[in-house]
Amino acid sequence: MARRLETDRWLFGVTLVLCLMGAVMIFSASAITAQQMYGHSYIFVARQAAWLVMGLLGMFALMKLDYHRLREPAVVYTVLCVVVVMLVGTFFLDKSHATHRWIKLGPLNLQPSEMAKLAIILYLAWFLDLRRRRETSLEFRKQDFLQTILPAVAPILVCVALIVAQPDLGTSVDVVLIMAAILFVAGLSWTWLALGAAAGLPALLLLIMNASYRQARLMAFLHPDSDPQGAGFQLLQSLIAVGSGGFTGVGLMESKQKLFYLPEAHTDFIFAVICEELGYLGATIVIALFAMYAWRGLRAAFNAPDGFGRMVALGVTAMVLFQALINFAVVLGMMPTKGIPLPFVSYGGSSLLVMLLATGVLLNISQQAAPNSGLRD
Repeated sequence: MARRLETDRWLFGVTLVLCLMGAVMIFSASAITAQQMYGHSYIFVARQAAWLVMGLLGMFALMKLDYHRLREPAVVYTVLCVVVVMLVGTFFLDKSHATHRWIKLGPLNLQPSEMAKLAIILYLAWFLDLRRRRETSLEFRKQDFLQTILPAVAPILVCVALIVAQPDLGTSVDVVLIMAAILFVAGLSWTWLALGAAAGLPALLLLIMNASYRQARLMAFLHPDSDPQGAGFQLLQSLIAVGSGGFTGVGLMESKQKLFYLPEAHTDFIFAVICEELGYLGATIVIALFAMYAWRGLRAAFNAPDGFGRMVALGVTAMVLFQALINFAVVLGMMPTKGIPLPFVSYGGSSLLVMLLATGVLLNISQQAAPNSGLRD
């Protein structure tokens, strides 16, 4: 008799709570701006709601779809090729905000770099699962590099190069971190990881130093007070918002910094508005929700019945967790300013859609968790 599959209610509930909290905070952070720009205070939250409905429908569909269907080569290569074509296609479209990051689909904007995150998770999990059936680990050997590591990372590095060229350095770093996490779980030798870091860090520094606006962000991070009305303005306004909230916050809809002081208040810096309006308590709740997501994601990964499921679950969990940690660090002045949205919470349809689709796959993996292995509740 087939075992009855049960949905991880904790993971499902945390995801819904984050989405609903995001919708509330997007309206709070954007109502005044939307009224001035479009004459309608609900425009941003209405757009987010449309993406939320599409994302939830996709999440429910993937919850019911056996994740093993996703490791078929036809599925993996189709998803990866479509994403690469979309990334290339952005360069033939008009710029938006001086970048080639979006594809317009009527009233909606799709960001292929967000889709790339899910594509590289599926590709790496599929490819490395095939190789691990032959080798138990990826040691520091020439044949491992030529037969496994190089073909595994080459398509990912192509995507990273296209994302960097958009330009979008923050998302490219996020993709590299996801790749490193999956390779580590697959058994990659520490020596290979050290070599990758030794090559990646100088490349990152070179990319920063070759762009004046990235240099300005780095200097603003190190010395925000040196240019309070210029490069350091956004970080200083974010810190003012965080500090103004105190323990319980100034109250929902009562933020002062969102009134044209804090740029991107409803997108990348929505956590600052949460800290101001809901205070330390609200910020702690948000962090706790992401910690819960990470716990249930890791539980699904450790309990997955096969290597493919384990690596996909770990990749999805790493994607959400890394992005949340980077966003928190930027808002709190612990990292240079980068355009990384807070998963499920920030305004941004492409990010929300990808996060919900990935969560749908994660929920399906958790449903099929081996009953006598891994982490228990």
